Amino acid sequence: MRVVVAFGANLGRRRQSIEEAARAVGRMLSEFTLSSIIETDPVGSGLEDQPRYLNAVGVGESDRAVRDIFDSLKRIEHDAGRTRPYQGAPRTLDLDLILAGDEVVEEPDLQVPHPRFRDRLFVLEPLVEIAPDLVDPVTGLSIRELKDAVRKNPRA
Repeated sequence: MRVVVAFGANLGRRRQSIEEAARAVGRMLSEFTLSSIIETDPVGSGLEDQPRYLNAVGVGESDRAVRDIFDSLKRIEHDAGRTRPYQGAPRTLDLDLILAGDEVVEEPDLQVPHPRFRDRLFVLEPLVEIAPDLVDPVTGLSIRELKDAVRKNPRA
């Protein structure tokens, strides 16, 4: 199945953190491709004073279970020094499992597709660069269509 992972960092050596995490994810997913790395403002209420983020998106193939992929991403975050002192805290590395093929998972700590990716240009724009025709299994819309919809009607 085709797997999409979003990468973000706004503390420490941001670019190095994303590049090292991409290498680790690339060992986990075959045919892995990383988008360009872009710089973005923090998104969300109360986060305006945080440092800017570097963001990227990676796409690869896997036959592993969604839970296994998710747990592996959390280990990579942990190894990069990620802590979670409070909701929305700045981070050395943030890895989000965005899509896992046509899988739809609703668990307390795991939702796939990621519940907010459809509103996040910092995910959609890099993803359009490497997989514009990938389809969201919930809405049936392509990544390009989702990005265009957010551009027309920003919901931040």
